[in-house]
Amino acid sequence: MGPSWWQIAVVIALFVLLFGRGKISDVMGDVAKGIKSFKAGLADEEVDKADRHTG
Repeated sequence: MGPSWWQIAVVIALFVLLFGRGKISDVMGDVAKGIKSFKAGLADEEVDKADRHTG
């Protein structure tokens, strides 16, 4: 059996109380920056592979 909506709401409420809304938004911003840099790294790797095959 999975968690009920009530249990999920309690966990979210505790998370917000512990970290506060400002800290959560900072963390989410850092996660977004990490994802963007990861995607950029993958794109750079694809360009490098293409350069090696044509050169």
